[in-house]
Amino acid sequence: MPLPRSKSGLPTPSSGSSSVLSKIVLLFLAFIAVLAVFGKLHWIGGKRLGALKCECGRYRIGKGPCACGRGAG
Repeated sequence: MPLPRSKSGLPTPSSGSSSVLSKIVLLFLAFIAVLAVFGKLHWIGGKRLGALKCECGRYRIGKGPCACGRGAG
């Protein structure tokens, strides 16, 4: 079966581009999976974010008291 040709008579590169595109998609998904693993492990800023929580479990924004009224700081 001959390769599909463009208007100029040259073969179109569509036959090999699907494998390149699939490799790019797989590498992107692997990169996202690695980022998710690091996010679950809380290696980056995990201790600091845990210190910003109130007794009720909400995150406190700023230096004021929590919205629930229990955690005064």
